[in-house]
Amino acid sequence: MNYEETIAFLYSQLPMYSRIGKAAYKSDLTNTIKLCELLHHPEHSFKSIHIAGTNGKGSVSHMLAAILQQNGYKTGLYTSPHLKDFRERIRINGEMITHNAVIDFVNNHKEAVTGIGCSFFEWTVGLAFDYFRREKVDIAVIETGLGGRLDSTNVITPLLSIITNVSYDHTDLLGETLQKIAFEKAGIIKQSVPVVIGERLPETDSIFIEMASFMNANLSFAGDHWEVKDSTYQSKLLSLLIENKLAEKWQVNLDLAGEYQEKNILTVLEAIQVLRRQGFILKKENCIAALHAVKLLTGLQGRWEILSDDPIIIADVAHNEAGIKHSINQLNHISYAKLHIVLGFVQEKDLQKILQLFPNNATYYFCCPDIPRGLDVQLLHERAIELGLNGSVYSSVTKALEAAKMNAFDEDLIYVGGSTFVVAEVV
Repeated sequence: MNYEETIAFLYSQLPMYSRIGKAAYKSDLTNTIKLCELLHHPEHSFKSIHIAGTNGKGSVSHMLAAILQQNGYKTGLYTSPHLKDFRERIRINGEMITHNAVIDFVNNHKEAVTGIGCSFFEWTVGLAFDYFRREKVDIAVIETGLGGRLDSTNVITPLLSIITNVSYDHTDLLGETLQKIAFEKAGIIKQSVPVVIGERLPETDSIFIEMASFMNANLSFAGDHWEVKDSTYQSKLLSLLIENKLAEKWQVNLDLAGEYQEKNILTVLEAIQVLRRQGFILKKENCIAALHAVKLLTGLQGRWEILSDDPIIIADVAHNEAGIKHSINQLNHISYAKLHIVLGFVQEKDLQKILQLFPNNATYYFCCPDIPRGLDVQLLHERAIELGLNGSVYSSVTKALEAAKMNAFDEDLIYVGGSTFVVAEVV
């Protein structure tokens, strides 16, 4: 098979959660364990950092990867989902896995892995771990796909576990309370492995504290050690003055300009301290330089991404209640004449809660991302109208954005969001 045929095989033969949803979710690690045995346990062959969380885990993963590679470490990065190219999921020092590496892995293991019955995600995890082993990375940053405890990535024993936060998302799989969701995230906490928690919540703190105590894992809450003293949004940069409890100051100009990154950056800085205690040489000036160039170093896209200046077009992958709340709040801090919102979702979302967050004074361009999980645009339109969100229905994300551009003046703002898969079609 060539590359196109290989990717078509992966998509068509193996269940893929991001496309079909709950039917692809496996409730245990049996298949992943069998796959690792088949591959002679690549998960034990490299050092790693494991990152879970409802929001921010992708941004934190990319920031840490940028910092590690800027400090001279050969750094693997495994994330999901991808926006444009499957190979975005697996990178070393920002470079995507090669076409040939994907082809060879699938050709070499197709029969055996198909026999196990692996999902798309399980197959991809095996590919990533095998690639990192063969390329002899110094360390790999591994982002969970969904949850933590039963996520396919949860076969590694990392040097550091990170849980960015807990909010409502994938409640049909992870549980309908914050405590249940936190329990699933806490499943990545390992015996004697330090863990950093990004955000405190009264409902979930005790779950993390108890799990860390049970696992004899040193736990730190990032917000207990670091504080943003000043923050300025400058279009494509977020300028931050951050101070720790020892009065050490960090002036950071982060190229991920979403204001929600204020919380993520504290998690990253606390992670740096833990890694330093484990012997990693992470110079402050290199870390600051990396944070100024995360997108360049790692290829990250879709986080408060400015696609145009006249009019301003912003695409952001926030897709659940907490994430969208942050994005809408940032929109309220920007000056513009009129707001246009290109909006689409996947199924399983609590539309009532999410749509209530959006402003009534915007013009909406409703659409459906081009995946099987995409939420029917007519249903979205009906629910939006009930809540006073007025606009028109479009047959694709592209046509919705084209219409918004046609209607917008230079002094207006167009926001594209609601789903990672909506953003993927425009960046």
